[in-house]
Amino acid sequence: MADNLRIILGAEDIIAGNAIPGSLGVSAVSDDQLTVELTRPAPYFLGLLTHYCTFPVFSEVAARSHDPKTWVSNGAYVLVRWEPSGMLKLVKNPSYWDRDHVGIGNVVYVPLPDENSEWLRYRAGQLDLTQNVPAAALGSIRTERPSELHISPFLGVMYYAFNLRSAPFKNNVALRKALVMAIDRRAILKYIQPFGQQPAFGFVPRGTWNYESQSWDWADTPDAARISYAQRLYGVAGYSKAVPLHLKLLFNSNPGIKQLAIAVAAMWKETLGIETELIDEEYRVFLDSRKDSSRWNVVRLAWLADYNDAGSFLDTFRTGSANDDSGYDNSQFNELLEEAESTADTQRRREILESSERVMLADYPVIPIYFYSSKRLFKPYVHGEAPNPLNRLYSKYLQVDAH
Repeated sequence: MADNLRIILGAEDIIAGNAIPGSLGVSAVSDDQLTVELTRPAPYFLGLLTHYCTFPVFSEVAARSHDPKTWVSNGAYVLVRWEPSGMLKLVKNPSYWDRDHVGIGNVVYVPLPDENSEWLRYRAGQLDLTQNVPAAALGSIRTERPSELHISPFLGVMYYAFNLRSAPFKNNVALRKALVMAIDRRAILKYIQPFGQQPAFGFVPRGTWNYESQSWDWADTPDAARISYAQRLYGVAGYSKAVPLHLKLLFNSNPGIKQLAIAVAAMWKETLGIETELIDEEYRVFLDSRKDSSRWNVVRLAWLADYNDAGSFLDTFRTGSANDDSGYDNSQFNELLEEAESTADTQRRREILESSERVMLADYPVIPIYFYSSKRLFKPYVHGEAPNPLNRLYSKYLQVDAH
């Protein structure tokens, strides 16, 4: 890109895809200089430019085509073959500005339905690396291929959201807090999700740029005291093991996700006496159901950072956000986000965002369970992986030894 870059435009419009080119305040000053005018301070903006929604596209026709002849690329690779649901083959782009540092000449992407299919292909020597690793195979992989397993934390959080639009969770903080405290996150990560994830007692992951992650003050409370407190709150909310809460827990079909939901329901049952109906739906059906809060009391969700900034996480709770499935609505929280958006000083902005997370956590609208880690397998002859907070693996930086 240009040596000189003036930066503009509403970053939220870029992510949402709401802006029209003529209204963006973007102009090409010369062949090697782009000017972008921001409507408000955005200290994370350069990082935002690494998100795929900001990548330049030659034309709509080229963007939507599966025909390599009409696909124009300004990246490290160009498309030479595309078989929908089959494979994508890329070759090194001879016109790429940094072509001398592109180590791999050909890359083939193989779409597969799940982690088990990846693992089978990898074991058979049909893949050089994987995008993920099946939980059931982790033990044998750690024993048989420890040097090939690469685990690294990244900015993502797995959580459950309460339905705050209706009973029993609307206007009942004590009940929400009881359910949050009744879950033993460390046991979950030890026995169910042993992938290097970290227990989540807040929403914004550790390692987020210019931010100190917030957490509930009871995070380190011994288990017995934590459970006792959860039971007292459950009673205050009007429930007991004799008069239990009945709820519906919605999640998308996936063996690991289902195993976790069963474990959480068991913890609620043992600790509080809650009766939980598990609703397991195919992913496309689930996407519609999660937006219909009449179908669930608690829903399984996850958020992965679009860019390395706390705002990427906290904006999901803004009133009216398309990502606010819980229906969270707190004017103080909204005002703090607005203040942060108009603050250019990074230290002051950090303090405001940390305050906003504390306000949100005090309301218990969600149940964070763990912060994510990436899990990939690399053949011994593949080198050059550079773990990063956004979990982006670029083929450009990889090297493959002769084998």
